[in-house]
Amino acid sequence: MTRRVSVFLSALAAFMIFEWINLGFNLQDGHETTFYVVHGVLIAVNIILAVVVGTLGVRGLLATRGTPGRAAEEREAVIGGGGK
Repeated sequence: MTRRVSVFLSALAAFMIFEWINLGFNLQDGHETTFYVVHGVLIAVNIILAVVVGTLGVRGLLATRGTPGRAAEEREAVIGGGGK
């Protein structure tokens, strides 16, 4: 996984967690119980997905840390047909 993809996944996860927690706090009173149950399930599932995506992003960042030439090597392998 490239560093760019890892950063994107990490940022996406942070945005998802912020957005869904914000939605949870902004739910107003006056709805039926099923409304809150459905939105609670949506919030829980999306936060779990965000944690999974964030974990993948952080693991990708840690894997590329300390190897600044890795992206160039991957690009060269793709352009050059994969052989050295």
